[in-house]
Amino acid sequence: MASQRQATLDAQAAVLVAKEDAYGGVIIDADALPHDADEFAAALQQSVQAWSSQGKRGLWLKVPLSKAHLVGPAAAPSTGGFQFHHAEADYVMMTRWLPDAPSTLPPNASHQVGVGAFVVNERGEVLVVQEANGPLKGKQVWKMPTGLVHQGEDIVLAAEREVLEEAGIAARVEAVLCIRQAHGFGFGKSDLFVCVGLRANEPGQQPRPCEVEVEAARWMPLEEYASSHFQRGVPLYETMLARCVAWAEGRYSGWRAESLQAGLWGRQRVDTLMWGVDDEEAAGVQQRAGDGEGRRRQDGRLDERRSEDGDGGGVAPGPPGAARPAL
Repeated sequence: MASQRQATLDAQAAVLVAKEDAYGGVIIDADALPHDADEFAAALQQSVQAWSSQGKRGLWLKVPLSKAHLVGPAAAPSTGGFQFHHAEADYVMMTRWLPDAPSTLPPNASHQVGVGAFVVNERGEVLVVQEANGPLKGKQVWKMPTGLVHQGEDIVLAAEREVLEEAGIAARVEAVLCIRQAHGFGFGKSDLFVCVGLRANEPGQQPRPCEVEVEAARWMPLEEYASSHFQRGVPLYETMLARCVAWAEGRYSGWRAESLQAGLWGRQRVDTLMWGVDDEEAAGVQQRAGDGEGRRRQDGRLDERRSEDGDGGGVAPGPPGAARPAL
């Protein structure tokens, strides 16, 4: 009976609803997937054969949580041969590469992104917190507020959100101070940690620690923060600390972070660009040095032309090795 039903399904199977991507591949419509596992398996097998004969390359199959029972048929070599790519709370993404050649499908995201919020107030004090969870819980360590950037969230907004959530302080980002890349974090992912400098929006704000995430929060004098930092002696954290202190003291401007229009080919979006501001003093020194080098090069070319003309430019040639008079 089961074999007869499968034969009927195979005969009735149609190619799954899908659209082509820009790279010669196919994105299967998750909303149009059959709910019945046998019906899905037959349609998927038929679809893979059709797309392969059409020369398609990568196949993308998004299986929603409500149809998680379709993952088995999709992964089975006899029907789908799909592999896991990534998963979120409400779906799993699967892929298959059809050509007999190395896959060029992009891998899953390689990094998570975190922010560190170095906040100063009108008195030059630094906002510090003690963690209520994680490896620093109960160790009486004062540190800057930190957290992960949510999907679709700008780094600037993430930092301002973390400060408000953890300590109840409204602050605005003024500079990106440094960026740290590390590997081997959550489940093997790499980590980008963006440390930003913020200033409290209004004077007189008092920290109100979030009971779920933070045990305590307070303003700490900059000198105390710099001297009591728990990561002292570690070169990377020493350098990060030095950048933070230099910014607070007005000796370092950091990078700007600005939201700019970035749409192309009719696709409008706004992206965050982090970039360094020109150092006018250094640029002036460099320009003056460049002007001097330009004059030296011009003088050298003039010397060469005079030598070729054989007139010495009116300067009597000296003995071999003699210093040339200044022109």
